[in-house]
Amino acid sequence: MASEIHVNDIGTRFLCTVKDSGVVVDLSSASLLQINFRKPDDEIITRTGATLTDGSVVSGVMYYDTLAGDLDEAGSYKLQGKVTLSAGTYYTNIHTFKVHCNL
Repeated sequence: MASEIHVNDIGTRFLCTVKDSGVVVDLSSASLLQINFRKPDDEIITRTGATLTDGSVVSGVMYYDTLAGDLDEAGSYKLQGKVTLSAGTYYTNIHTFKVHCNL
């Protein structure tokens, strides 16, 4: 596994843990799982999140694997997860990561 994320990487997995007041949120009844990315040019792209089949859905974990075009520019990105449940809508903390140039 690469230690850096690079422009045009495909299949990079981003994990988000959804918490409410420090307690993980059970995602098993979620009607919406979303991960939003803010690119270096400030464009926001919205991707559908998924849950793992290892039981982590009750631990509030969702993920997204990048596709072609998702990481198409070098620089600082931000991401934030969003989940909608019958009890309300929850957002994760905002995380920043860097996408590096290729040779």
